Amino acid sequence: MSTVAILPVKSFGAAKQRLAPTLAGGSRQALAQAMLSDVLDSLGRIAGLDGVVVVTADHEAGSEARDAEAHVLKDTEQAGQSPAANLGIRHALDRGFERVLLVPGGTPLLAPGEVDALLERAETERLGVVVVPDRHGEGTNALLLTPPDAIEPSFGPGSLQRHVEAATAARVAHSVVRVPTLMLDIDTGDDLNELIRVLEDSNGQAPATRAALRRAALAA
Repeated sequence: MSTVAILPVKSFGAAKQRLAPTLAGGSRQALAQAMLSDVLDSLGRIAGLDGVVVVTADHEAGSEARDAEAHVLKDTEQAGQSPAANLGIRHALDRGFERVLLVPGGTPLLAPGEVDALLERAETERLGVVVVPDRHGEGTNALLLTPPDAIEPSFGPGSLQRHVEAATAARVAHSVVRVPTLMLDIDTGDDLNELIRVLEDSNGQAPATRAALRRAALAA
């Protein structure tokens, strides 16, 4: 089944404002860029993906995406994650993709094997909507849609319930699936502390993110 990943990416300069108490502006920008680099690298190693689309208004994010051989769509409106995701969905429909995987650029732990398993499970079980929750079980860290316009994405607080309700209303087969390496999206200081803890207990994950944290003197 032809599948494309879609990443809505904020401007690096405006990214991760809730990390301000922990990181200065330059370090936040460097971390956002490093996490995107790790996510793009992991997506490029997923056998079940046929392409990656980055939706952004940021020149540096666009360059990072092109270096990873991703397609870049200009986010001219900069109206938020859901409108940016819709830009990617329209692109996928225009190009004839059968399925989209919406993922954020702030999940640097993403493991290709886990995502491949998710794609295979969705196809085997004929799921039109798969919602991957955040670690708090309230938000949505990934959304797999077959076809790409199966439901309207509605990210933000409480989005897990909204996406399940939308799939139910559309009478689309759906499931909430925990994908451990996709459940940590770095938005707050608590998220960052959890990321540092995970990286300290593992080897080889998220090399660009590790380097950015070392430069910010937040990790060894």
